Amino acid sequence: MIVHKFGGTSIGSAERFARVADIILDHHGQGDGAGVPGGVVVVSAMSGVTDQLIAGARAASEGRDTAYRKIKADLLSRHLDVVETLLDKRRERLKVGGLIEDRLHDLELLYRSIAVLGELTARGRDAVSSFGEQLSVHILAAVLRERDARSRAISSTELIVTNDYFGAAAPLMDPTRRRLQQRVKPLVEQGVLPVITGYIGATEDGLTTTLGRGGSDFSAAVIGTGLDADEVWIWSDVDGILTADPNIVPQARTLTELSYSEASELAYVGAEVLHPKTIRPVTQRSIPLRIVNSFNPAHAGTLIVESPSADREVLPAIISTTSLSMIVVGSEDDSWTLHMAARALHELSEAGVEVLMLSQSLSEHNLNLVVRDKDQDHCLRILSREFRNGHENDVVRLGAEEKVSTVSAVGPPGWNGKRNGIAAQAFSALGECETRVIAVAQAATERSVSFCIPEDQLAGTVRFLHRKLGLEDGDQPNPPRGQCKTEANL
Repeated sequence: MIVHKFGGTSIGSAERFARVADIILDHHGQGDGAGVPGGVVVVSAMSGVTDQLIAGARAASEGRDTAYRKIKADLLSRHLDVVETLLDKRRERLKVGGLIEDRLHDLELLYRSIAVLGELTARGRDAVSSFGEQLSVHILAAVLRERDARSRAISSTELIVTNDYFGAAAPLMDPTRRRLQQRVKPLVEQGVLPVITGYIGATEDGLTTTLGRGGSDFSAAVIGTGLDADEVWIWSDVDGILTADPNIVPQARTLTELSYSEASELAYVGAEVLHPKTIRPVTQRSIPLRIVNSFNPAHAGTLIVESPSADREVLPAIISTTSLSMIVVGSEDDSWTLHMAARALHELSEAGVEVLMLSQSLSEHNLNLVVRDKDQDHCLRILSREFRNGHENDVVRLGAEEKVSTVSAVGPPGWNGKRNGIAAQAFSALGECETRVIAVAQAATERSVSFCIPEDQLAGTVRFLHRKLGLEDGDQPNPPRGQCKTEANL
C-alpha cells in the first residue's frame, strides 16, 4: 500500500486536479482491478486557500466585514469553477457544488461569530483553517469517480485523534491507529480509494484541530504509519529535495537518497518541500518516504529511508526562503529584558504567527524576528497591542526594518575534501561574496548553519555558495568579490 499526499500547488487549478487524478489512476488502476491495488490519497487545500481563510478570520476579528465577505465569495467562485470544468455528470456536479456552497455558508457564519467576539482565538483559527481541505477532498474524490474509480472522500477529523493544542496539535498515535485500522483499511481491502483531508484532526471530544502550517505532509506520515503502508509519497512541484532552489540555480542536483536524520535536518532549516514533523512517524515502523514531482511524475525523486545505500552520492544542500520581513521590537533605553522578549514570542505564538528566525541582542536592547511577508502587518498589530496598551511602564520601539531572506547550508563533515565543516565553508563563502549577514543561527554541530540576509542578495549568494561548495562542474567561473550584491539584480 502506498499513501500519496498531494500539496496545494499540485491541485492549484482544474488542470492540476486533472493531472493529479491521472497520476493516482496510473498507480492504482481505473476501477477494474488494473494497476497496483491498495492506495490511499491525502490532499491539501488548493494553493493559497489556507492563507485566504486566515486572512478572512483576521479581517472579521478587526471588524472588516467587506474584506471577509469578499474572501468567501472568491473562494466560492474558485472552487465552483473547478467543479464546472471537471465534472461532466450532472448529478455529481450538483452534489459537489452544493456541498461547497453549504460549507462556505458555514464559513461565513463562523466569520460573523468571530466579528461579534472581536477576537480570533486559536480554536477559532483552527476551525477556519480546516475548510480548504474539506473542499478539495470532495472535488478530487468526485473527479476520480467520474473516471470510474471507487473513490470516497473522508475527513481526517474522523481518523486523526489529537491533543487540544490548537494550531499545532499532536496526534495521539494509539487511538489514531485504531481508527485507521477500523475505518480505512477495510475500504482499501474492498478496492475503494480513500481520499483523506490533510492538515486537520480532532480531539477526542470532536473539536477540530490543525497539525501546523504545512501539516498535510505530517498527516500523510501519520496515516501511513497507522495503516502500515509500504511507502509514503509526498508529491510536490520539484524533483525531490535538491542541492538548491532550481529557480535560482538551474544546475541544482537531486539528492537521490537520504537517511531519516539527514532529511529531518534539512526540513528543520526550512526545506519547504518537507514538513519538519513528517519524518518522526515513519521512523517508528521504518516506512520509506519518497519526495516526487507531480509536474514530472516520471522522475524518481528523493527516497528517504532508515539506512541509505552505501554507494549513494552524498551531497550538501542549500535551503533558501524568500518573501520574509524583519520585525524589530525593543526599548529606547536599557529597559529591555528577556521577560519582554518572552512576552513578544508568547503573543505571536498565541496569534498563530510563525517566527522563522530570531536574534536577541541585550546590548542593542531589542529582539529581531523574521516572519513571512503575509504575516508582517498582523505581527505588528499583535506586538503593538501587547506593548502599547495596558503596560504603562513599557517604552518600546517597534517596526518592520527590511525585506529579508534566509539561506541555510546543510552537509556532511569533511565535504569536498575540506577539513572544516560545512558551517565554516559557508561563512567563508559569504565573506568572500561580501554578503551582508543580518543574523545567524547554528546548531551545536557543524553540519548546518542558517543566515538571514537582505532579500536582494539572496539569488547571487545562493549561486555563489552552490559553486563554492563544489556542487557544479569545475569549469564554472567564480564571480569577483562583491558580485553577490548585484548578481540578484542582473
